Amino acid sequence: MNQVNPKKLHKSKWTSVKPMNREKHFLVSDVEFEEDGTVILCKLEAVLSKTEYSIDWKELKSSEKWIQGWK
Repeated sequence: MNQVNPKKLHKSKWTSVKPMNREKHFLVSDVEFEEDGTVILCKLEAVLSKTEYSIDWKELKSSEKWIQGWK
């Protein structure tokens, strides 16, 4: 399980264990918070194609899907 701090998500780097559309390196491009501090939106941007994907930020905790950093 990956340690993920929602306040430090923005601009963090991630590698997908199973590449999506032949893309495996991603950067968190946008994170939006509610007033109480909970994350309501998390967008990943593919490094090569610049395509953005909205995901549930809690998915990043799964080490079966994501590796922190670019590997």
